[in-house]
Amino acid sequence: MFENLNWWEIGTLLLLALLIFGDRLPQVISEGLRMVRNLRNMAQNATGDLSRELGTDIQLEDLHPKAFIRKHLLSEEDEQAIRKPLQGVYDNLRADVTGVHNDLKDVASAADIRSTNGRSVTATGDVAAAAPAPAPRSHAYDDDAT
Repeated sequence: MFENLNWWEIGTLLLLALLIFGDRLPQVISEGLRMVRNLRNMAQNATGDLSRELGTDIQLEDLHPKAFIRKHLLSEEDEQAIRKPLQGVYDNLRADVTGVHNDLKDVASAADIRSTNGRSVTATGDVAAAAPAPAPRSHAYDDDAT
């Protein structure tokens, strides 16, 4: 719950709570914990009642609509029949993404300054063989192209 907060931020929040609630802070904390316990008990009772009514064992995680349908309404054959047409598309897409990733890695390694296309680089970073100057670009435009 507090993954994004560091110790200084948690300490600041505790100090702020102490300033806001003052002497009532222990009472507020106990009421908050009691409320969380009551909510947890209500959720457990609701899942127990639902399990008794449906005649199956339902966990709190099963109440998500997708998980509920997958677990209680679809058989394994139905689920495979739904997944089968999409599996080929997924495999093709994954192969394409892998190919693009490999091509990008090749381009990045070819453009890497440190590799310098087989030329030796000295300890100071100077290239032993002089690199050919790039051809100047022509900025002449067609008169017809607008």
